[in-house]
Amino acid sequence: MKIGFIGLGKMGHAMASNLLKAGHEVTVYNRSPGKAEDLAARGARIARSVAEACRGEAVMTMLADDRAAEQVVFGEGGIVAALGKSAIHVSSSTISVALSDRLTEAHAKAGQRFVSAPVFGRPDAAAAGKLFVAAAGTEDALKDCLPLLEAIGQRTVVLSKVPSAANLVKLSGNFLAASVIESPGEAMALVGKGGIDRHAYLELLTSTMFPAPMYKIYGELIVEGKFEPAAFAAPLGHKDIRLTLAAAEDLRVPMPVASLLRDRFLTLFANGGENLDWSAIGGLAARDAGEVRS
Repeated sequence: MKIGFIGLGKMGHAMASNLLKAGHEVTVYNRSPGKAEDLAARGARIARSVAEACRGEAVMTMLADDRAAEQVVFGEGGIVAALGKSAIHVSSSTISVALSDRLTEAHAKAGQRFVSAPVFGRPDAAAAGKLFVAAAGTEDALKDCLPLLEAIGQRTVVLSKVPSAANLVKLSGNFLAASVIESPGEAMALVGKGGIDRHAYLELLTSTMFPAPMYKIYGELIVEGKFEPAAFAAPLGHKDIRLTLAAAEDLRVPMPVASLLRDRFLTLFANGGENLDWSAIGGLAARDAGEVRS
Protein backbone atom coordinates (compact mmCIF):
# COMPACT_ATOMS: atom_id res chain seq x y z
CA MET A 1 0.00 0.00 0.00
CA LYS A 2 0.98 3.62 -0.47
CA ILE A 3 0.85 5.08 3.02
CA GLY A 4 2.01 7.96 5.18
CA PHE A 5 3.34 7.59 8.70
CA ILE A 6 3.33 10.50 11.15
CA GLY A 7 5.16 10.41 14.49
CA LEU A 8 8.62 8.85 14.69
CA GLY A 9 9.16 8.40 18.41
CA LYS A 10 10.56 5.13 19.71
CA MET A 11 7.39 3.23 18.87
CA GLY A 12 6.52 5.02 15.65
CA HIS A 13 9.99 4.72 14.18
CA ALA A 14 9.98 0.96 14.73
CA MET A 15 6.49 0.62 13.27
CA ALA A 16 7.38 2.62 10.16
CA SER A 17 10.49 0.48 9.73
CA ASN A 18 8.41 -2.69 9.77
CA LEU A 19 6.00 -1.25 7.21
CA LEU A 20 8.98 -0.70 4.91
CA LYS A 21 10.20 -4.26 5.54
CA ALA A 22 6.75 -5.53 4.56
CA GLY A 23 7.06 -3.82 1.18
CA HIS A 24 4.74 -0.87 1.66
CA GLU A 25 5.50 2.46 -0.01
CA VAL A 26 5.98 4.67 3.03
CA THR A 27 6.16 8.45 3.33
CA VAL A 28 7.17 9.61 6.80
CA TYR A 29 6.72 12.90 8.62
CA ASN A 30 8.08 14.01 11.95
CA ARG A 31 8.51 17.45 13.48
CA SER A 32 12.21 16.62 13.89
CA PRO A 33 13.23 15.48 10.37
CA GLY A 34 16.46 13.91 11.60
CA LYS A 35 14.56 10.95 13.01
CA ALA A 36 13.57 9.97 9.46
CA GLU A 37 17.04 9.87 7.89
CA ASP A 38 17.75 6.18 8.43
CA LEU A 39 14.26 5.31 7.16
CA ALA A 40 14.94 7.35 4.02
CA ALA A 41 18.11 5.34 3.51
CA ARG A 42 15.92 2.23 3.46
CA GLY A 43 13.46 3.59 0.92
CA ALA A 44 11.06 5.85 2.79
CA ARG A 45 10.18 9.25 1.40
CA ILE A 46 10.45 12.17 3.81
CA ALA A 47 7.47 14.53 3.76
CA ARG A 48 7.98 18.22 4.44
CA SER A 49 4.50 18.59 5.91
CA VAL A 50 1.59 16.59 7.30
CA ALA A 51 -0.28 17.15 4.04
CA GLU A 52 2.53 15.53 2.02
CA ALA A 53 2.18 12.40 4.14
CA CYS A 54 -1.54 12.17 3.31
CA ARG A 55 -1.36 11.48 -0.42
CA GLY A 56 -1.68 7.72 -0.26
CA GLU A 57 -4.38 5.18 0.50
CA ALA A 58 -3.87 5.55 4.23
CA VAL A 59 -2.00 7.50 6.87
CA MET A 60 -0.94 6.09 10.23
CA THR A 61 -0.28 8.22 13.29
CA MET A 62 1.66 7.38 16.45
CA LEU A 63 1.60 10.53 18.57
CA ALA A 64 2.21 11.27 22.22
CA ASP A 65 -1.11 12.64 23.39
CA ASP A 66 -4.42 14.31 22.54
CA ARG A 67 -2.83 17.70 21.95
CA ALA A 68 -0.34 16.36 19.42
CA ALA A 69 -3.06 14.36 17.67
CA GLU A 70 -5.40 17.36 17.49
CA GLN A 71 -2.69 19.53 15.94
CA VAL A 72 -1.83 16.93 13.30
CA VAL A 73 -5.43 16.09 12.43
CA PHE A 74 -7.27 19.40 12.75
CA GLY A 75 -4.51 21.95 12.20
CA GLU A 76 -3.98 23.91 9.01
CA GLY A 77 -2.96 21.44 6.32
CA GLY A 78 -3.74 18.62 8.71
CA ILE A 79 -5.00 15.12 8.02
CA VAL A 80 -8.69 15.98 7.73
CA ALA A 81 -7.93 18.75 5.23
CA ALA A 82 -5.39 16.75 3.21
CA LEU A 83 -6.49 13.12 3.18
CA GLY A 84 -8.30 11.90 0.06
CA LYS A 85 -11.88 10.70 -0.10
CA SER A 86 -12.31 7.15 1.19
CA ALA A 87 -8.69 7.09 2.41
CA ILE A 88 -8.08 5.77 5.92
CA HIS A 89 -6.56 7.39 8.97
CA VAL A 90 -5.23 4.63 11.25
CA SER A 91 -4.49 6.02 14.70
CA SER A 92 -2.23 3.90 16.88
CA SER A 93 -1.83 6.66 19.46
CA THR A 94 -3.07 6.24 23.00
CA ILE A 95 -5.63 9.03 23.06
CA SER A 96 -8.82 9.78 24.93
CA VAL A 97 -12.14 8.16 24.12
CA ALA A 98 -13.61 11.61 23.56
CA LEU A 99 -10.99 12.58 20.97
CA SER A 100 -11.42 9.26 19.17
CA ASP A 101 -15.13 9.99 18.82
CA ARG A 102 -14.31 13.46 17.45
CA LEU A 103 -11.92 11.97 14.92
CA THR A 104 -14.51 9.43 13.80
CA GLU A 105 -17.05 12.18 13.22
CA ALA A 106 -14.64 14.55 11.48
CA HIS A 107 -13.32 11.93 9.08
CA ALA A 108 -16.82 10.73 8.22
CA LYS A 109 -17.89 14.29 7.49
CA ALA A 110 -14.89 14.68 5.17
CA GLY A 111 -15.69 11.45 3.33
CA GLN A 112 -12.73 9.64 4.88
CA ARG A 113 -12.50 6.56 7.08
CA PHE A 114 -11.07 6.23 10.57
CA VAL A 115 -9.67 3.17 12.32
CA SER A 116 -8.40 3.20 15.87
CA ALA A 117 -5.60 0.68 16.32
CA PRO A 118 -3.64 1.34 19.53
CA VAL A 119 -0.95 -1.18 20.34
CA PHE A 120 0.29 -3.11 23.36
CA GLY A 121 4.03 -3.59 23.73
CA ARG A 122 7.26 -1.76 24.50
CA PRO A 123 9.75 -0.46 21.90
CA ASP A 124 11.61 -3.77 21.70
CA ALA A 125 8.37 -5.52 20.74
CA ALA A 126 7.64 -2.78 18.20
CA ALA A 127 11.09 -3.26 16.64
CA ALA A 128 10.49 -7.00 16.36
CA GLY A 129 7.02 -6.56 14.83
CA LYS A 130 5.54 -8.31 17.86
CA LEU A 131 3.00 -5.74 19.02
CA PHE A 132 -0.57 -6.68 19.86
CA VAL A 133 -3.07 -4.46 18.04
CA ALA A 134 -6.49 -3.55 19.44
CA ALA A 135 -8.48 -2.44 16.40
CA ALA A 136 -11.92 -0.94 15.88
CA GLY A 137 -13.67 0.61 12.92
CA THR A 138 -16.03 -0.22 10.07
CA GLU A 139 -15.65 -3.63 8.49
CA ASP A 140 -14.51 -2.27 5.13
CA ALA A 141 -11.91 0.05 6.66
CA LEU A 142 -10.49 -2.71 8.86
CA LYS A 143 -10.26 -5.06 5.90
CA ASP A 144 -8.41 -2.48 3.81
CA CYS A 145 -5.87 -1.58 6.48
CA LEU A 146 -5.29 -5.13 7.77
CA PRO A 147 -2.00 -5.49 5.80
CA LEU A 148 -0.66 -2.49 7.71
CA LEU A 149 -1.65 -3.91 11.08
CA GLU A 150 -0.18 -7.30 10.21
CA ALA A 151 3.13 -5.60 9.37
CA ILE A 152 3.48 -3.99 12.80
CA GLY A 153 2.09 -6.69 15.08
CA GLN A 154 1.90 -10.39 15.77
CA ARG A 155 -1.84 -10.35 16.39
CA THR A 156 -4.75 -7.99 15.69
CA VAL A 157 -7.93 -8.26 17.75
CA VAL A 158 -10.97 -6.54 16.24
CA LEU A 159 -13.13 -5.18 19.04
CA SER A 160 -15.95 -3.10 17.59
CA LYS A 161 -17.28 -1.08 14.67
CA VAL A 162 -16.93 1.99 16.90
CA PRO A 163 -13.29 3.19 16.82
CA SER A 164 -13.27 4.63 20.34
CA ALA A 165 -13.90 1.16 21.77
CA ALA A 166 -10.28 0.33 20.97
CA ASN A 167 -9.12 3.41 22.85
CA LEU A 168 -11.13 2.45 25.90
CA VAL A 169 -9.60 -1.04 25.81
CA LYS A 170 -6.09 0.38 25.41
CA LEU A 171 -6.54 2.73 28.38
CA SER A 172 -7.89 -0.11 30.50
CA GLY A 173 -4.88 -2.23 29.53
CA ASN A 174 -2.41 0.47 30.51
CA PHE A 175 -4.25 0.88 33.81
CA LEU A 176 -3.74 -2.83 34.44
CA ALA A 177 -0.07 -2.57 33.48
CA ALA A 178 0.46 0.29 35.92
CA SER A 179 -1.28 -1.77 38.59
CA VAL A 180 1.15 -4.61 37.89
CA ILE A 181 4.04 -2.20 38.38
CA GLU A 182 2.73 -0.77 41.65
CA SER A 183 1.73 -4.03 43.35
CA PRO A 184 5.02 -5.94 42.94
CA GLY A 185 6.84 -2.76 43.92
CA GLU A 186 5.03 -2.76 47.24
CA ALA A 187 5.56 -6.49 47.73
CA MET A 188 9.29 -6.22 46.96
CA ALA A 189 9.65 -3.32 49.36
CA LEU A 190 8.09 -5.51 52.05
CA VAL A 191 10.28 -8.57 51.51
CA GLY A 192 13.37 -6.50 50.80
CA LYS A 193 13.11 -4.66 54.08
CA GLY A 194 12.59 -8.03 55.70
CA GLY A 195 16.01 -9.12 54.49
CA ILE A 196 14.87 -11.39 51.66
CA ASP A 197 16.80 -11.36 48.41
CA ARG A 198 14.64 -9.61 45.84
CA HIS A 199 16.05 -11.54 42.88
CA ALA A 200 15.18 -14.86 44.51
CA TYR A 201 11.73 -13.51 45.38
CA LEU A 202 11.12 -12.40 41.78
CA GLU A 203 12.27 -15.77 40.46
CA LEU A 204 9.83 -17.52 42.79
CA LEU A 205 6.91 -15.30 41.75
CA THR A 206 7.51 -15.43 38.00
CA SER A 207 8.13 -19.19 37.91
CA THR A 208 5.00 -20.05 39.90
CA MET A 209 1.94 -17.84 40.40
CA PHE A 210 2.84 -14.95 38.07
CA PRO A 211 4.66 -16.27 34.98
CA ALA A 212 3.31 -13.55 32.65
CA PRO A 213 5.98 -11.58 30.74
CA MET A 214 4.78 -8.32 32.26
CA TYR A 215 5.70 -9.46 35.78
CA LYS A 216 9.10 -10.61 34.57
CA ILE A 217 9.90 -7.45 32.61
CA TYR A 218 8.73 -4.90 35.15
CA GLY A 219 9.75 -7.00 38.13
CA GLU A 220 13.34 -7.07 36.90
CA LEU A 221 13.35 -3.31 36.34
CA ILE A 222 12.09 -2.75 39.88
CA VAL A 223 14.56 -5.19 41.43
CA GLU A 224 17.47 -3.59 39.58
CA GLY A 225 16.17 -0.05 40.02
CA LYS A 226 16.84 0.37 36.30
CA PHE A 227 14.50 3.17 35.28
CA GLU A 228 16.79 4.89 32.77
CA PRO A 229 16.78 5.22 29.83
CA ALA A 230 13.01 5.35 29.68
CA ALA A 231 11.42 2.95 27.20
CA PHE A 232 8.02 4.41 28.12
CA ALA A 233 8.36 7.76 29.83
CA ALA A 234 6.58 8.30 33.13
CA PRO A 235 4.63 11.38 31.90
CA LEU A 236 3.05 9.21 29.21
CA GLY A 237 1.97 6.67 31.84
CA HIS A 238 0.52 9.47 33.93
CA LYS A 239 -1.35 10.75 30.89
CA ASP A 240 -2.85 7.33 30.27
CA ILE A 241 -4.08 7.02 33.85
CA ARG A 242 -5.65 10.49 33.64
CA LEU A 243 -7.44 9.51 30.42
CA THR A 244 -8.61 6.28 32.06
CA LEU A 245 -10.09 8.26 34.93
CA ALA A 246 -11.77 10.67 32.51
CA ALA A 247 -13.41 7.76 30.68
CA ALA A 248 -14.42 6.24 34.00
CA GLU A 249 -16.02 9.49 35.10
CA ASP A 250 -18.01 9.73 31.87
CA LEU A 251 -19.23 6.16 32.32
CA ARG A 252 -19.80 6.58 36.10
CA VAL A 253 -17.36 3.80 36.97
CA PRO A 254 -15.46 4.23 40.26
CA MET A 255 -11.79 3.30 39.87
CA PRO A 256 -10.08 3.86 43.24
CA VAL A 257 -6.90 2.04 42.20
CA ALA A 258 -6.56 4.29 39.16
CA SER A 259 -6.83 7.31 41.45
CA LEU A 260 -4.03 5.86 43.60
CA LEU A 261 -1.87 5.34 40.51
CA ARG A 262 -2.39 8.92 39.41
CA ASP A 263 -1.11 10.05 42.79
CA ARG A 264 1.88 7.70 42.57
CA PHE A 265 2.92 9.36 39.32
CA LEU A 266 2.53 12.78 40.94
CA THR A 267 4.73 11.60 43.81
CA LEU A 268 7.33 10.44 41.31
CA PHE A 269 7.29 13.80 39.54
CA ALA A 270 7.45 15.73 42.80
CA ASN A 271 10.70 13.89 43.50
CA GLY A 272 12.26 14.68 40.12
CA GLY A 273 11.30 11.50 38.26
CA GLU A 274 9.76 12.94 35.10
CA ASN A 275 12.54 11.59 32.87
CA LEU A 276 12.35 8.05 34.23
CA ASP A 277 10.57 5.03 32.81
CA TRP A 278 7.01 4.65 34.09
CA SER A 279 8.11 1.52 35.95
CA ALA A 280 9.80 3.89 38.42
CA ILE A 281 6.51 4.15 40.32
CA GLY A 282 7.29 0.57 41.37
CA GLY A 283 10.35 1.83 43.21
CA LEU A 284 8.45 4.36 45.34
CA ALA A 285 7.35 1.83 47.98
CA ALA A 286 10.94 0.95 48.90
CA ARG A 287 11.81 4.62 49.19
CA ASP A 288 8.72 5.26 51.33
CA ALA A 289 9.76 2.37 53.57
CA GLY A 290 13.21 3.86 54.06
CA GLU A 291 14.78 0.76 52.57
CA VAL A 292 18.55 1.00 52.03
CA ARG A 293 19.41 -0.75 48.79
CA SER A 294 22.81 -2.31 48.23
